[in-house]
Amino acid sequence: MSFRLAAYAVCVEDGCVLLARYVPPKGESSWTLPGGRVEHGEDPFDAVIREVAEETGCDAVVERLLGVDSRVVPAAAARLGVEHQNVGIFYRVRVTGGRLRPEPNGEIAESVWTPIPDVACLRRSSLVDVGLDLVQTVPATGHVAPVEVGGLIQH
Repeated sequence: MSFRLAAYAVCVEDGCVLLARYVPPKGESSWTLPGGRVEHGEDPFDAVIREVAEETGCDAVVERLLGVDSRVVPAAAARLGVEHQNVGIFYRVRVTGGRLRPEPNGEIAESVWTPIPDVACLRRSSLVDVGLDLVQTVPATGHVAPVEVGGLIQH
């Protein structure tokens, strides 16, 4: 089984959420939350700020931990064809400066503030739904209930 630890930013402001358009080397683009892999030895708190800066061009501060999502993606639905566990740490993050831009030499083509009601119409990672649910419910335990999807992108 492969494993990935990632930190994701849920930035909500004036009824909009900051989304990043991920363009993989092959396949269709989809919308996701700014964030990504926690590097070896890196604190997830620092990783989410680094990822926001790299992917969006914005400076940000963490306001609070929202929760943790742990899911196992079956081999048939996983990108590499091997069962995969993804542990995502979700933070409520506030943008403090910078300017939205594409990720230089990366897979994020653009970042945009999207009205929350419009999210349902987008091809998106289930991570977006998890993050929005967490920011709206703020569960006391920080535990995310299972999301019924076959992989990380199913909408």
